[in-house]
Amino acid sequence: MSGAIDLNDIKRRMDGAISAFKGDIASLRTGRASANILDPVTVEAYGSRMPLNQVANITVPESRMLSVSVWDKSMVGAVDRAIRESHLGLNPIVDGQNLRIPLPELNEERRKSLVKVAHDYAEKAKVAIRHVRRDGMDGLKKAEKDGVIGQDDSRAQSEKVQKMTDDTISEVDRLLADKEKEIMQV
Repeated sequence: MSGAIDLNDIKRRMDGAISAFKGDIASLRTGRASANILDPVTVEAYGSRMPLNQVANITVPESRMLSVSVWDKSMVGAVDRAIRESHLGLNPIVDGQNLRIPLPELNEERRKSLVKVAHDYAEKAKVAIRHVRRDGMDGLKKAEKDGVIGQDDSRAQSEKVQKMTDDTISEVDRLLADKEKEIMQV
């Protein structure tokens, strides 16, 4: 069987989506404050979107407080807006070039909001995985049409790509369920 598509590349790209998802849900801390909470926040800076940690220094002065020191004074408003619009439920207090971000207590409403954010991250990961699947299937259809592989080989590789997709999406669902249980524990 001649390979029309690189199954290892498809697996690598799907694993990349899993890694990104793990990073996203790791930022949803349930206990002590962590600078990673702000990892998904991007700021409109200098004409493009940039990760928050490229325009500011993030520290944890107290267990329920984050401090963001913006390097460029003109960016303070953009950083404040980006944090407020990040769906993390954080409300920064602007203090000159610094923002203090008190972390709200994890009441039932806050926990449900964090679960909702985790579900959004999971859906984003699933969409990325489906895009990889689509690319692989398109490559197979093109290879079959061009006569590079036969119909049987194409069908066999399609089934492998579909199995990889199903397994990877199951992994996302498992990680999401674990994180949801962690968030909802009282």
